[in-house]
Amino acid sequence: MTPIDWLIVALFLGTLMAIGYAFSHKNKDVEDYFAAGRSMPGWIVAIAATGTTISAGTFVGSPELGFNTDLTYVMNLIGSIFGGMLVAALIMPKLYKANTITIYGYIGDRFGETSKRVNSAMFLLGQLFTSGSRLFIAAIAISVIVFGTIKFDFMVYSIILLGVVSTIYTMMGGIKGLLYIDTFQTMLLIGTGVTALIWIYCKLDMPFGDIWTTVTDGGLKKIPGFDADNIAALADGSIAGWKSGSKLQMFDFSLTNWNSPYTVIAGMIGVAFFKVCQYTTDHEFVQRQLACRDVKQASMSLVWSQLLALPVVLVFLMIGVLLFAKYKTEFLASGELSGFFTDARDIFPQYIKNHIPVGLRGLMIVGLLAAALSSFNSAINAMASSFVTDLYLPIKAERGEAVKSDADQLSSSRKMVFLMGMLLTGFAIVTAVMQEASGLNLVDFATGVMCFAYAGMIGVFLTAIFTKRGNTVSVIAAIVVGMIIIIPLMFQKQLFDTQYIAWTWWAPIGGIISFLVCYAGAPKKR
Repeated sequence: MTPIDWLIVALFLGTLMAIGYAFSHKNKDVEDYFAAGRSMPGWIVAIAATGTTISAGTFVGSPELGFNTDLTYVMNLIGSIFGGMLVAALIMPKLYKANTITIYGYIGDRFGETSKRVNSAMFLLGQLFTSGSRLFIAAIAISVIVFGTIKFDFMVYSIILLGVVSTIYTMMGGIKGLLYIDTFQTMLLIGTGVTALIWIYCKLDMPFGDIWTTVTDGGLKKIPGFDADNIAALADGSIAGWKSGSKLQMFDFSLTNWNSPYTVIAGMIGVAFFKVCQYTTDHEFVQRQLACRDVKQASMSLVWSQLLALPVVLVFLMIGVLLFAKYKTEFLASGELSGFFTDARDIFPQYIKNHIPVGLRGLMIVGLLAAALSSFNSAINAMASSFVTDLYLPIKAERGEAVKSDADQLSSSRKMVFLMGMLLTGFAIVTAVMQEASGLNLVDFATGVMCFAYAGMIGVFLTAIFTKRGNTVSVIAAIVVGMIIIIPLMFQKQLFDTQYIAWTWWAPIGGIISFLVCYAGAPKKR
């Protein structure tokens, strides 16, 4: 990192602080602070939601996937679009028209105050792990670029740095400021990815035909001196998560490969169901749609955010593919595996650190920070809004200590944003340990851990939206059953020495069972 690179990063962070400060005086009450007074245009929400959807997992994890595997992850993106369309058509109108600050207010209207609080608490618990995991993934890249290593101590420093910065400007501006900040950050992320892809392609200094042959001829199979035993050894550990085959394979039509998360059936069914869970039960994602001016713009912004994510993620997947072509070519010339091959989690950050020139390197780091902060700050705000409006203010009112004035409610909200930011920063360190233990790659870990909260809550929401059954007891039972089902699925390798069921099927399995549990409850007579 040179002074020029640090200056670019400082200008970026200063801009975020300035936007946050500019909106800090425009929040009149809690609804303004957490729901933007339902005044935001759909196109702003769509772009901001795209940044939250792709997160740091795209910047760091997608190049890892492209380098180690192929393009079959694209099926998950197509499944996401299908799932987003289902939510926009069938679920979003009901959540929006409930006119509550958080989506858990809808559950309160349907099943009572206790059910609302249980779902809000489950969301908060799930967010500690899911958003913590995304902050940890971003810290990998920051640790490589700033400290030159992904040793645990340096990743902790990086996590704290990102967590503190994000918490400060989130606390100032509220959701309205965040939507403009996230729109700015998403555009930076897209520009960074496209710039990096063009730079890597130009620096390969190879005809397009040679690049095509390099990435489609079966990986390392045709390298002289690499026999079947060498390939097996690499797949077993020398290259974490590596598999042979064409890097440009996009469709896997296998119907029995349940341990692969990137088959056509897993994408169109498993991931579509996962997206239904995400945009029905997770206030971090739904919060942005609730800030739209009307229900039509809310639904359209949801669909457009999924459509925009597809080309962005494809750009970062192709970065990984081109980096494979680069290092494979270098191996053919030298006869030795590069040190980068030992852990593809930092393949793109290492390239930024060692091969991107001064100035442009600063831009790459800004893109990484934009990816990291856009998802982390939305989680902080969503958690604070849920805690304040679903738990803190109602409980204070029950105890005869109601916080009535708008100024006091806003002050309490900002304090809770700070608290949630610090909690998430701490849990990001915990998820760093969990990812190592899970044996999953970065993308699979970040998305799979979300199922911990989604599985139980989706059963509750589907029961509330599409039936007239269920009660407080069955709501709580569904939440508990969902958690119990997901925990052994998350740690299959530790319990059974292998991965039988991919994360794409965790939410459907847990969600269907929890729905049956919640549906079994007889409705309370009124």
